[in-house]
Amino acid sequence: MSSILSISLFIQLLLLFGVQDAGATPPSHNLIHETCRKCARNDPNLSYDFCVTSLQAAPDSRCANLTQLGVISLKLTRQNLTATKKYIRHLLKNKTSHQYDDPYIRSCLKDCFRLYSDAILSLKEAIADYKSTNYADANIKVSSVLDASTTCEDGFKEKQGVSSPLTKRNSDTFHLSALALSIINMHDPPPIGIH
Repeated sequence: MSSILSISLFIQLLLLFGVQDAGATPPSHNLIHETCRKCARNDPNLSYDFCVTSLQAAPDSRCANLTQLGVISLKLTRQNLTATKKYIRHLLKNKTSHQYDDPYIRSCLKDCFRLYSDAILSLKEAIADYKSTNYADANIKVSSVLDASTTCEDGFKEKQGVSSPLTKRNSDTFHLSALALSIINMHDPPPIGIH
């Protein structure tokens, strides 16, 4: 008799709290797609596919709310900045490849290294600002990260015939920063003249 009561109680609890269909889309999955649709619609620098692919690459995104997606986008940007800075260091130290012996290219790489070093510090501050709901300051700091990637890439273009070894990485930094800015701006409108 007690097992029948236990089964009955179990069924009532399932009905009370709801049973999700095994094939149902988790709410966070829908939130990622909804967020990315808004980001792509509001920012011509962002594509829906880039946004979805980037956010879904983070395991925590599967159960995240909008604020958590913002933190995830900022952390993805930080990982990209750190990896790019490490790559630039590798290019500067690589003595076997003479591809980057040109003084102009080395100068550009050194400039990019400094830009990425500063961007990492700015992003660390932006994450703290975002977590404390200081969205305006987070916006300004992430905007500076976006500018750093563009400045780095533009440095190589100043001399004819020089191609940047960082084009893909700078592009990723730019787009990840734009994604983070879009999510920040969903919480708080940007200050006038920013992004």
